[in-house]
Amino acid sequence: MEEYITKFSNYLRGEKNVSPHTLKSYSSDLDDFLNFLKKEKIPLRIRYIDHLIIRRFLASLQKRGLSHTTMARKLATLRSFFRFLCREEDLEINPALGTRTPKIAKRLPKFLDLKETFTLLESPDERNILGLRDRAILELLYATGMRVSELVGLNVNSIDLLGGVAKVWGKGRKERLVPFGTEATRALYKYLKRRETLHPGEGEKGLFLNKSGARISARSIRRLLDKYIKKASLSQKISPHTLRHSFATHLLDAGADLRSVQELLGHASLSTTQIYTHLTTERLKKVYDKAHPRA
Repeated sequence: MEEYITKFSNYLRGEKNVSPHTLKSYSSDLDDFLNFLKKEKIPLRIRYIDHLIIRRFLASLQKRGLSHTTMARKLATLRSFFRFLCREEDLEINPALGTRTPKIAKRLPKFLDLKETFTLLESPDERNILGLRDRAILELLYATGMRVSELVGLNVNSIDLLGGVAKVWGKGRKERLVPFGTEATRALYKYLKRRETLHPGEGEKGLFLNKSGARISARSIRRLLDKYIKKASLSQKISPHTLRHSFATHLLDAGADLRSVQELLGHASLSTTQIYTHLTTERLKKVYDKAHPRA
């Protein structure tokens, strides 16, 4: 079994060119399944696995109190794994196909209104280099809607200040160009003028650096966002992804078409972007209920 997992990991890394984060998720899910087989004393032979064993695995996840979302992701990993083995002719039938995906309750993404967004963006103290960096990070996240993983992967040459565009590597290592406006340009220009004062290491190409001069991590972005949420006295609990949700919601509220927002976000499917139309519809309903005399 382990040899097939290694083979699959090599395929994901080499042919599919998935991100390290995605590879880690796949590996974690498959390790979980492998540990379940060992614990249940199920033979670790690939042809021995059937849909009943996979159902037992899902039942064990439920007993552990894992969410339906996590269970659905682990099942999707198994489907991909066995599909790969079928393609490689190591297996004839995908045993995961006969297993139903756990129902996932649709949760509307949290987003900030315009006033909250501007308060957050203006929180960093621009009198020092770290404040300039943080302002540039926040402005760029909101201006582009990019994922934090995409932002930390940016290099200095990924940014075109004159053109107002950033070259982003998204999920599946797909490249896209995303525009940004004057406020993000201003913040980036001020940060880049003083980036060298963070003493980047030799050959360090990362756009955003930590105080040691190395490329900033996603965890550091989470920490700095927590700091500015407190500073801005925002009551709701938000994550770096909230700025992405706010970006999409504000664009749709202002009349942007769904297809353009899909391209800006780097969504492979339009159905993923459609979740934001529910947000704008909910807000329209509230306005209607409050304002219409016959509501």
